[in-house]
Amino acid sequence: MVARPKSNRPEDLNVFPYLGVGVGLRTVHYQDIFDQWPAIDWFEILSENFMVSGGRPLSVLDRVCERYPVVMHGVSLSIGSTDPIDKGYLKALKRLEQRVKPKWISDHLCWTGVGGHNAHDLLPLPYTEETIRHVVRRVRQVQDFLGRPLVLENVSSYLTYTQSAMSEWAFLAAIATEADCKILLDLNNIYVSAFNHHFDAMDYVNGIPSDRVVQFHLAGHRDKGDYLLDTHDHPIKPAVWSLYRQALKRFGAVSTLIEWDDHIPPLKKMLTYVEKAKKIFQAGEDATAPMALRYGT
Repeated sequence: MVARPKSNRPEDLNVFPYLGVGVGLRTVHYQDIFDQWPAIDWFEILSENFMVSGGRPLSVLDRVCERYPVVMHGVSLSIGSTDPIDKGYLKALKRLEQRVKPKWISDHLCWTGVGGHNAHDLLPLPYTEETIRHVVRRVRQVQDFLGRPLVLENVSSYLTYTQSAMSEWAFLAAIATEADCKILLDLNNIYVSAFNHHFDAMDYVNGIPSDRVVQFHLAGHRDKGDYLLDTHDHPIKPAVWSLYRQALKRFGAVSTLIEWDDHIPPLKKMLTYVEKAKKIFQAGEDATAPMALRYGT
């Protein structure tokens, strides 16, 4: 049985412990979780799925929080939008945070809509100094409201802006440093974007400050020939596992999530990917020479 995590105290909210390897909390696994209470290190929840007033979702969540560490991960903050930050959303997020007492709260470095319209997608930003200043102000606003650091995830992308004046990794690093927030480094997203935009994935990894990264995402994608599509519905590709090995060498012990959002396999199968990630972590510097990580490999 996994011991119930201690509640966060105010002075603990800047601490990001190493949690091991976890999985996303998904409805298809609820019964197996309750029947087995499997030896999973931690769960990541999609915040929006539990920002409700009551019902089964919160009942399930309460049971999970009694036994496992939990991290909150959102998709609707739209930190890069020019629309004002949704105060109602922040209040609901804060209520959920007070219930869950998560180890941290993350969302995406992107915009999801403007002018009151939601694109229902995680859209990239232009990599400019003006955008950095805009996002930093908004991150600080969110952090002040939540009373804790925000963790921002890099998104996969399929287009670039002519206005961009720097690399994505320089952009992400500048925001994390100036806003004093943390980074969720999605290694699959890096690999997908590296293929689509013809850069070296290791340039991205090496360009991120080592003291900012508190979590990795590992997920699958689809090869569309001319481009890769981030789908979270396939097994993790060998090249992404290889990138994970290299990221561990650079960043050390970072909490890792096996991310799967569609065509989700049974929990028993998910645990095989958890074990693979743990073995790679344990192997550490004993890993063999890395696979090529440039686009097209």
